[in-house]
Amino acid sequence: MDFLQTSEGQLYVGVAVGLVAVGSAAYFLFSSKKPKACLDPENFKEFKLVKKTQLSHNVAKFRFELPTPTSVLGLPIGQHISCRGKDSQGEEVIKPYTPTTLDSDVGYFELVIKMYPQGRMSHHFREMRVGDYLSVKGPKGRFKYQPGQVRAFGMLAGGSGITPMFQVARAILENPIDKTKVHLIYANVTFEDILLKEELDSLANNYPGQFKIYYVLNQPPEVWNGGVGFVSKEMIQAHCPAPASDIQILRCGPPPMNKAMAAHLEALGYTSEMQFQF
Repeated sequence: MDFLQTSEGQLYVGVAVGLVAVGSAAYFLFSSKKPKACLDPENFKEFKLVKKTQLSHNVAKFRFELPTPTSVLGLPIGQHISCRGKDSQGEEVIKPYTPTTLDSDVGYFELVIKMYPQGRMSHHFREMRVGDYLSVKGPKGRFKYQPGQVRAFGMLAGGSGITPMFQVARAILENPIDKTKVHLIYANVTFEDILLKEELDSLANNYPGQFKIYYVLNQPPEVWNGGVGFVSKEMIQAHCPAPASDIQILRCGPPPMNKAMAAHLEALGYTSEMQFQF
């Protein structure tokens, strides 16, 4: 699935926030007595907005209530939902978003939405108020994950493409029996464009032996110790696991970035079986 950082019509955003305790995560992810999932893959269902928090001039966090305090959304790791709304002309619009909420986040799910001036679905979210309902259908997506299916993931994310990466990383790290290592390269234009930085840094601090992140900025601040420019072959070599049958590289970013990363990975010896593009 393609993502563009500058056009909401090709944007895939939706970021859940708030980490939970390992015990809770382990129970809800792996218990055989999971609550019934709220999502319906065939029909839209309505979820009430209970909190809206403005994070910046064009980014807001939306918390939606599930039917009961112990309900779970029922979103498999690395998959997404379809959200339905109305644009400024009153016409229906449906867009995919990835909440990084896991089923350990009981009773609610959260989206962090980056809203663009001309974005059709951006208009809908901009107009939403507490008490309004969002129409949601899912889950959707090709990605399948079982704990321990690979030794390590390399992740190449650009802009809002961090969404599925964060979801997968959380699921791995919060599962005490999953020892998969995660190496993330996250590229943006400016420091202010970095989504979920606090949460990502927290994962890096809490799981230093299992999760590594390398930030890359095209326009870095004066004081900056991350990468500069575009993600290069040298960066991938330095910060991602080397080609092997038991590793996988996940890609999610603007189409130009996805194309460039595919070329870099091929040149470095990563086969198509070692790669997955969201």
